Amino acid sequence: MKKLKVAIFALFTILFLGFSQTSAEAHSPDLHEGVSGQDVTELQSTLKKLGYFQTTPTGYYGSITKNAVIQFQRDFNVPATGFTGSLTRAKLSDVDMMARVVHGEARGENYTGQVAVAAVILNRIDSSLFPNSTYNVIFQRNAFTAVNDGQYGLKPNSTAYQAVKAAVKGWDPSLGATYYYNPSGVTDTWIFSRTTITKIGKHVFAK
Repeated sequence: MKKLKVAIFALFTILFLGFSQTSAEAHSPDLHEGVSGQDVTELQSTLKKLGYFQTTPTGYYGSITKNAVIQFQRDFNVPATGFTGSLTRAKLSDVDMMARVVHGEARGENYTGQVAVAAVILNRIDSSLFPNSTYNVIFQRNAFTAVNDGQYGLKPNSTAYQAVKAAVKGWDPSLGATYYYNPSGVTDTWIFSRTTITKIGKHVFAK
């Protein structure tokens, strides 16, 4: 019973974290050239992990930050305005959620394996069998172990962000998979009924 209470508490904590994150992103101010502050520092840090911001975060939104934002917008199919309007903030939130899943589920895997996990999220969004948004796919009940056990709350590293970027730009090492699992950690044998597509590291990718 104690373990169940801990698991339930962890799940509600993660769900609150996800909701708070998306809600905060939705109400964040537009960032543009000339502004400064913690919001800019956080933006620069994310852009740095994605490989767009090549220097130390300063908290000032100058031309370097603007150009990094434009590169992000182009790669993630957002109008390249150079400032963080609502569409860009929403996309940054999606990227962060995906990076948390990749880090929580596959940080022990090689880079290809991490890209494959990110690709599975995108494949689910594109599939009529799953929810059609990043948030709803990630927080679908029992969809990802990292959400259930609290590892979603860990801070993703640059590799996780780069894996998300690679998947969004079209690399899919999972070959279209909508499921993946580690055979040694399976608790529900139903997953073995899925058609195996490929295996990368410890993960089997399936449909």
